[in-house]
Amino acid sequence: MRGFQQPARVLRMRCETLTTILFLASAAPALALTAPLQELAADVPVQTVLPPGYTELAYDPPAPGSYSLPPLGRAGDGTVLNGAGEVLRLHSLYGDRLVLLTFMYTRCSDIHGCPLATTVFFKIRQALKSEPALAQRLRLISLSFDPEHDTPAIMRQYAAGLQDAALDWQFLTTASHAELDPILASYNQSIQPEYDAAGEPLGSIAHILRVFLIDRDKRIRNIYSVSFLHPDVLINDLKTLLLVDASHAGRDDVPAERAPEQRRVHRPGDDKAGYETADYVTDSVSLVQRRGKDANLLGLLKAPPLGLPPAPVPPDNPVTRAKIELGRKLFYDRRLSLNHTFSCAMCHIPEQGFTSNEMATAVGIEGRSVRRNAPTLYNTAYLTRLFHDGREFSLEQQIWGPLLATNEMGNPSVGAVIETLRRLPDYQGRFETAFAGQGPSMETLGMALASYERALVSANSPFDRWYFGGQDEALGASARRGFELFAGDAGCVACHTIDEDHALFTDNELHNTGIGYAESMAPAAAAHPVMLAPGVRVTLAPELIGAVSGPRQSDLGLYEVTQDPDDRWKYRTPSLRNVALTAPYMHNGSLATLRDVLDFYHRGGHPNPLLDARIRPLDLTNDDLDDLLAFLESLTGDNIDTLVSDAFAAPIGN
Repeated sequence: MRGFQQPARVLRMRCETLTTILFLASAAPALALTAPLQELAADVPVQTVLPPGYTELAYDPPAPGSYSLPPLGRAGDGTVLNGAGEVLRLHSLYGDRLVLLTFMYTRCSDIHGCPLATTVFFKIRQALKSEPALAQRLRLISLSFDPEHDTPAIMRQYAAGLQDAALDWQFLTTASHAELDPILASYNQSIQPEYDAAGEPLGSIAHILRVFLIDRDKRIRNIYSVSFLHPDVLINDLKTLLLVDASHAGRDDVPAERAPEQRRVHRPGDDKAGYETADYVTDSVSLVQRRGKDANLLGLLKAPPLGLPPAPVPPDNPVTRAKIELGRKLFYDRRLSLNHTFSCAMCHIPEQGFTSNEMATAVGIEGRSVRRNAPTLYNTAYLTRLFHDGREFSLEQQIWGPLLATNEMGNPSVGAVIETLRRLPDYQGRFETAFAGQGPSMETLGMALASYERALVSANSPFDRWYFGGQDEALGASARRGFELFAGDAGCVACHTIDEDHALFTDNELHNTGIGYAESMAPAAAAHPVMLAPGVRVTLAPELIGAVSGPRQSDLGLYEVTQDPDDRWKYRTPSLRNVALTAPYMHNGSLATLRDVLDFYHRGGHPNPLLDARIRPLDLTNDDLDDLLAFLESLTGDNIDTLVSDAFAAPIGN
């Protein structure tokens, strides 16, 4: 094999184990071992079981295209150097071709490590000589995680004999660990230098081999470990992705462009509508449809959509693009919780109205119960009281409640959260950039998260276009009748306010509707219905439920903040914007649908000595209630998909 320079190079690098010999024999089976290598092999008294990638595949893989490879997340980016020492962004090598990426280092001698990945890549190169069309649509990338030793010159030497004109195989390194560490973190790739008993470095690096398959949308589609890393498997998966691309080319029926209902990115990923019926059919959205796109949230905040006033911004925290982007990253980062499993977005789910449609009350780390419903984050910029009981007054301060609550994100202290951020390589410099040199702190963390949450403004609903925009055709007749009731006989506008040139649909006050009173004071039900499966219900005795439940938690609302007895069971008036997306309703999630809410207020709430005087029984017909429902459904903003798509584009910290 003329041009294959591995034997001389490996000898120059002091091949010390049988591993490299196996690599050579596997990568170039026609290559005869030189006498020194034969002698070295004879000195290694071990029996070695080869990983599958060195041998023939022991089974027939499924036909390409007969299975799917759903996206596993966004592929990370970073600054790298090629063999010529040129500075590149890793993402500049993605997008035009499919990519197979492996992390390695040239001194590796572990048969289950880097030599295996290089062997498999070499076998793919050889196999694709007979499939040039596929070779032209693939790029191989070997990225070193040993920047001190693996300079561009070393990588160029390592690549000799492995690269050819038929297949693009890039051998990359980085300038330093400061450049490398964020890349490794984005791929969850950990490494650990090894030392001898005296604490001296051995030159070897412990790692777990992974190879990443990345599509042309820069998404990870498969991750191969040692047990599954085989050239035949990888080639099969490459062909599968190309077949999917070909089947979608020039068509308007790709997953993201199906029926109007499926085009909506803000629908739940697993829609449970109709789950209570025996004929329920699963309606889940493929991850392929969940393609995110960054939005101009700063522009949206500075010029709010029709129906909203200018957004209040604290003088000490002017909103910038850098703060919003940092806040978004923090919002979706699970590492901000005690056990690194729980992010803000796991209660405030973007495609479920930035709340959780599937749970009456929230659940925190380790399944710990939270006594209240997760409120929506849409238009929180306009709220003067936060949490259901109004105990906080700014978004900057509010975030520390869930971060430190033992049944939410569970952190033991402010310092623990800040120290976590200081240790994470992908946050290096991010706070300093956003806050003029200030690093992570209690103040800057709150400011960053507040900046993202403040930017989630949504309006220009059909109602807005009709009422504020003068578009007669924007609102249907039923919704118009519902508005007349809302602002008139039903009296809803007394708390859900509408001004002359904008509508917040909240008075930012707290009221007793009877929901909290009923929960606290009403006797426990004699039996409790439970749905086990679609259309399958059982009734359980309270003793049985109590045996597997924690003690019932009292909830007195605003009283817990003020200690004023007159404030018992008062809760904040939520905005009604996007209310059709934010079920279930009330502070405890006890009303599952908007029709349930209307029926509750139609009955006059739940009587109690402190019931708000504005709540009274209403003399409405079923048609009136239908019209009110139509009006509430007309309050959904037209930029919901934009905000949810922006959320899908956010990096996820695991």
